[in-house]
Formats: sequence, structure tokens, C-alpha cells
Amino acid sequence: MEVVLLTALGVGGATVIGAVIGFVFKKLSHTFSDIVLAFAAGVMLAAAVLGLILPSLEYGGEWGILITVAGIFTGAVVLNLIDKLVPHLHKIAGVDREVHHNTNLGKVLLFVTAIAIHNLPEGIAAGVGFGAGDTSQALIIAGGIALQNIPEGMVIIGPMLAAGVPPRRTFLLAMGTGLVEVVGTLIGYFAVSVASAILPFALAFAGGTMLYVISDEMIPETHAHGYERGATYALLVGFCVMLVTDVLLG
Repeated sequence: MEVVLLTALGVGGATVIGAVIGFVFKKLSHTFSDIVLAFAAGVMLAAAVLGLILPSLEYGGEWGILITVAGIFTGAVVLNLIDKLVPHLHKIAGVDREVHHNTNLGKVLLFVTAIAIHNLPEGIAAGVGFGAGDTSQALIIAGGIALQNIPEGMVIIGPMLAAGVPPRRTFLLAMGTGLVEVVGTLIGYFAVSVASAILPFALAFAGGTMLYVISDEMIPETHAHGYERGATYALLVGFCVMLVTDVLLG
């Protein structure tokens, strides 16, 4: 349990680290942030497949393939519905990395709220990994999500400062979006621990949410500023790093 709690704090804390970087370097280049985000996408892709989807097939037994496919699509559909209710990142009109000049406070706060809501299923994905009982795989999953949270934390600082939110409150709001992931991690862990019968579906569901985030949000974001080739190779590096790590950890 201590490892789960510390990892949950680490996953949420990655957003805070990103926020600190955002304060220090308020105008990071698109190239740098795209490369970091693309690398994180590769890590998350490997974590979703190796740490969630393949174990779902294994634990599902005779009906494993049906359970896994159903879980993947359910996870994706749930995030799609959330997207329709509260658009995320690039989908909020006028709010992207150029939003430093945007002074519409209501729109910026919607942007921050969207990030917080989307962080919940990501946290659940990390918690489900621990609920499966494979700590090494769970740490890989959590590491991938944490890597993605760093550039996300960087992104939310500039818009809030530009909209007139005081620096102290800006930092607290950024920290709040990270705490949502801590809560999600604990929910995922306890849900699977209490009802082990849902483990195959929960693993696939978490994998589906991660695949949705990668395809619908992370990759388009990294390909939006004219550095597609570098972002593609960064994704491949991230995927291979996690692949090698998984093999070495056995």
C-alpha cells in the first residue's frame, strides 16, 4: 500500500514539477515541449499495451479477447463523452499554447477544469495497474502517465498568469489538477483489490483510456507546430525505452 500511495503522489507531483518549470521558463519553445510530450506518448503507448491490454487478455481466460476489446472501447467511449462535456487542451477554442495573450479568465479556468477532469481516468489507470499485483508493470504505467503530466503542468501556467490569476493561486490550481490523479490512482487500486473479478475489464478499460489520450490529444498536439518528424522519432524512442525496461524487469 505504501508503494501505491507514494506512486500516486509521484504521478500527481509530476504535474507540480511541470508547473514549476512553467513558472521558471514561461516561454518554452514548441519544439522542446513537443519532443517531451511525444516521448511521453511513446512511454504511455508501451505501458498501455504491455502493462494493461496484454495482462487483460491473460487474466480474461476463455473470454479474454471479448472482455479486452469491450474494455478498450468502453474506456475510449467514456473519455470521448467527457471530451464532449468538457473539451481538453487543444479542443477549447482559443486556449492552446499561444494562450499567453488570452485574458478571458472564464475560458482559462475551463481549460484548467478540463485538465483536472481528464486526469481522473489517467490516475485510475495507474491504480488498476497496482491492483493487478504486478508492481513492475504498474510502475511503468505510472511512469508513463507522470511523464505526460510534466508538459501538461507546464502548459497550464502561462494561460492562468496571462488571465490575471495571482501566481500563488495559479500554483495551487496546478497542484489541484495533480491531486485529482492521486485520488484516481487510489480509486483504481481499491476498486480492483475489492473486486478482483473486474480485473480483466478494468485493465482493458484503463488501456483504452490511455490509447484514446495518446491518439486524440497527445499526437495531434505534438504534430501541430511543424516538427512532426522529430515528434514521431521521440515517440518511438519513448516506446522502445519502455519496451526494453519491460524486458529487463522480466
